[in-house]
Amino acid sequence: MRLPAAIAKIGSFPALVLALAAGLALAAGLAPSRALAVSGDVLQVSVDKARVARIPDHTQILVIGQPGIADVTMLKNSGMGVITGKSFGETNLIALDAQGNLLGEWTVRVGGEKVDLLVQNGLNRESYICAPLCLPTIDLADAKTTASERAAAVAQHGAFSAAR
Repeated sequence: MRLPAAIAKIGSFPALVLALAAGLALAAGLAPSRALAVSGDVLQVSVDKARVARIPDHTQILVIGQPGIADVTMLKNSGMGVITGKSFGETNLIALDAQGNLLGEWTVRVGGEKVDLLVQNGLNRESYICAPLCLPTIDLADAKTTASERAAAVAQHGAFSAAR
């Protein structure tokens, strides 16, 4: 069950599948990322890839700032979560306890090392992230037609991923 505003609560994803995925990752020698103990850490994720990360103890709610860029799912009773890159860009991840108290906040960067390329053609601007290949991204300062075309492409990509 996917909750509105990209909020993932414990138990929102079948525990058996998640436990199996975590077990396979550990068996393959893919240890989870270090604990997210310090707010301000940057989590690097690639588009269409997932990353297992430890989350603070007592976390009950995870909120992702821009669900068009990344998604987050808590692994039930494991102290870990899965962050999936959906499109290039940056967003934030917030962990809350059952009372809504802030446990931590982190930046999620999707697309590898962030190297920006701006193409200015008269009054029209286009933004790209190069890591190592230059791929289009959406920036608020981009030309309106460029931004709307890219936003539509991201939505279409998301619909395709959801249909699989």
